[in-house]
Amino acid sequence: MTLRPLAAALIAGAILTGCQTEEIDVESSADERGAQLFVERCSGCHTLDAASAQGSKPEGQVDGGERTNGPNFDTRKVVADDVVFAIRNGGFSGAVMPANIVVGEEAQAVADFLEKYSGSDSEGGDSSSDSGQGSAGG
Repeated sequence: MTLRPLAAALIAGAILTGCQTEEIDVESSADERGAQLFVERCSGCHTLDAASAQGSKPEGQVDGGERTNGPNFDTRKVVADDVVFAIRNGGFSGAVMPANIVVGEEAQAVADFLEKYSGSDSEGGDSSSDSGQGSAGG
């Protein structure tokens, strides 16, 4: 295998990644790192406007679907410890979310980002779920 196809793939990836960050709306570079990781690893299932992530829930679907679509973090406020737990364990429901989709410092960056930016559409701004369980992942 030559280096030319590998280089082309890396350049294409960098261009696509750059495009994804244009719509990220955060306050600091630390937040941007968490947002970018969220976009790369979580946005296929979860919605969050700050990361310009639409999740997998079909537009117009109002009820249900969290088992397969993942929670909408615009409407669900979460705390970092619950997010780290969900990341490590594949959510709280054991449904579809893969465990350890990010690890170590990257998992903490996503958790900190979600704690700061989740719940922007929730009433009162801080509507953590009943017991903390189910508040972070699928």
